[in-house]
Amino acid sequence: MITAVSILNWNGINHLKTFLPSVIENSKGEGVKIVLIDNGSTDDSCEYVSSIYPEVQIIKNSINLGYAGGYNEGLKHVKADRFVLLNSDVQVTNGWIDSVNSTMAKLDLAVCAPRILDYSSPTDFEYAGAAGGYIDSDGYMFCAGRIFNHIESEAGKYLDDAEVFWASGAALFINAQTWEEVGGLDESFFAHMEEIDLCWRVKNRGQKVGVCNSSYVYHLGGGTLAKSSSKKVYLNFKNNLLLLLKNKNGFWPGFVLKRLILDGIAAFRFITKLELASALAILKAHLVFYIMIPSCLKKRSIENSAKSLSKPNIKGLFNLSIIIEHFLKGKTSFSDLDISRFN
Repeated sequence: MITAVSILNWNGINHLKTFLPSVIENSKGEGVKIVLIDNGSTDDSCEYVSSIYPEVQIIKNSINLGYAGGYNEGLKHVKADRFVLLNSDVQVTNGWIDSVNSTMAKLDLAVCAPRILDYSSPTDFEYAGAAGGYIDSDGYMFCAGRIFNHIESEAGKYLDDAEVFWASGAALFINAQTWEEVGGLDESFFAHMEEIDLCWRVKNRGQKVGVCNSSYVYHLGGGTLAKSSSKKVYLNFKNNLLLLLKNKNGFWPGFVLKRLILDGIAAFRFITKLELASALAILKAHLVFYIMIPSCLKKRSIENSAKSLSKPNIKGLFNLSIIIEHFLKGKTSFSDLDISRFN
């Protein structure tokens, strides 16, 4: 089996100098190859990699196609049985690939990610994945190890491999056949939450998504957009609405209206903290989403057809509101949640 570790890069020479050495050192072995997909960089990224690491295959996109478009285009030129979508700001560890591949075989997973720890605070989980991703009844995402902005220490927690709802795009393993079946990433997302949408579409087809907690990597995070960026707020709110409309069962105008109210509350909280740019980003996210509804409904029809051909997999769905559990009931750790309320 060939596993292709594929790193998407856009003007990220500093990240490559810092993190690529760990990928080279810890990704040796039969059947593993490393690919750099360059998204139209104008720095010396490609020249640096080709001169220092000639064993790395370099694929050049002519322009910045975003996370989704960059991978979709780049992976057309990669021959492998399994793709690893690895962020350029991730430090990997010894045996990380073998451990995930073993877990995927053991649990019959189509998609999997390792345990994601914080590069800047190595004893903590990292926001973008932690020990596996989940979703609540209203479509809000959280992780084992991270609920909203509350990050847990990783020591001794959530050590078992498990089936989850979504896997982090920081270091996402996916079978090449599954990638082809679902059509890769949705380019209307451009960046943020596209891996959650990918996982949901995989689950719509009855396949499994998991986390390998015996493998771990360290993610810097914020390499493209800072956590406080209003653009990141815009992308997260818009893309969350898109993935719900595409994939969530039920009467879609009802849950979109509910999210309008909940997102309005979130915008009000930003206003009270004088974070006006973030409040305006939520407004912009909704306006753009409403414009995109017709095209998104066509994608919803495709997903509904996929569900009709197989039993959708809803493992990892939390049948309560994580907002109520966290903000009203004060639950800050994943272990505080009622395990019986998970599918």
